[in-house]
Amino acid sequence: MSKSLAPLRIFWGLSRLTPRSHYHGAQRTSVRPPVQSGIATRHASNTPTRKDSQTFTLNDGRVLGFSEYGCEHGTPLLFFHGFPSSRLEGFGVDQIARRLQIRVLTLDRPGFGISTFQPNRRIIDWPGDVKAFADYMGLKRFAILGGSGGCPYTLACAYSLPKEMLSAVGILSGGGPWDRGVKDIPMRSRLTHLAAYYSPTTLEVLTNGLVKGTKWLLSTGPVSKRIDKYLESQGKKAQDDGTEPSENLTKTKRRERLIRIGFEGFAQGAGAFTQEALLLSTDWGFPLERIDYNPIKIWHGGKDVNAPVEWLRAMAERIPHSRFQVFEDDTHFTVARHLEEILTDLVPKSAVSN
Repeated sequence: MSKSLAPLRIFWGLSRLTPRSHYHGAQRTSVRPPVQSGIATRHASNTPTRKDSQTFTLNDGRVLGFSEYGCEHGTPLLFFHGFPSSRLEGFGVDQIARRLQIRVLTLDRPGFGISTFQPNRRIIDWPGDVKAFADYMGLKRFAILGGSGGCPYTLACAYSLPKEMLSAVGILSGGGPWDRGVKDIPMRSRLTHLAAYYSPTTLEVLTNGLVKGTKWLLSTGPVSKRIDKYLESQGKKAQDDGTEPSENLTKTKRRERLIRIGFEGFAQGAGAFTQEALLLSTDWGFPLERIDYNPIKIWHGGKDVNAPVEWLRAMAERIPHSRFQVFEDDTHFTVARHLEEILTDLVPKSAVSN
């Protein structure tokens, strides 16, 4: 795996240390959301060339954080991060997107990263935020890709946004809805749902403690050395393969960047995690059968235990124009090694750029 994918893969691995319902359903209404307009302000990023910590202010006063990766003047792709994660997850596709001339824009969902927490939010509200963001950025047409927990948000956009606005729609290692039973849903996801439903405060407190403890563990000498060794081996392999340029960063800086990516979703605590655990495991708020965007491309690992492939297959069968591709030997995490193939399929060079 190339070094650019290491943050994505390791983040998904580290995030397994937190209790999760993974990316499961939300919402209790099929009413299409009103579109909000917004004005934006930007502030300096900790990594200026990555533009990874910009903000956008909606007209209701909420702030959404976003990052930019890939090719600055490339074909626009909005990437919807996993659960729990943040806009920084987009770093994992930066080098590939540069090669493919894709401009990747990743938004923090409310309460994650630097986006304002939104009480009583619904998954079906997300397309309105996306529309406002696209209007501000001057994006008349763009592709969307949801990774892991970004799945229902991607489908909500495919359901609600005008077809002419979306150049492509894709889902990578997503999770299905809960409205057809829990037979294929992992037990830990069911337990997290129960905690979020019956005792959200307890779940939030426990998760905050677990995150704090995990961050401390990663700062200890033995673990830090293991992370450094892994990053060094991946970097050397990427340079030998000629897939990535060398970076003028110390081991400490590379490790700190990786940990920042992994924990940015908890920058405001576990409130958004607890909220989204329930959103993803209840009614999504729109019928899959009425998504008429064509096609909806879905990629999944055949050995995914976080979101078993049969769960996703059942979801795909309900979406009229879905195209479901399984990488038989891959897990929820190793499927990331196919990102270049996936992005080439989703955003071909012939795609219209803004």
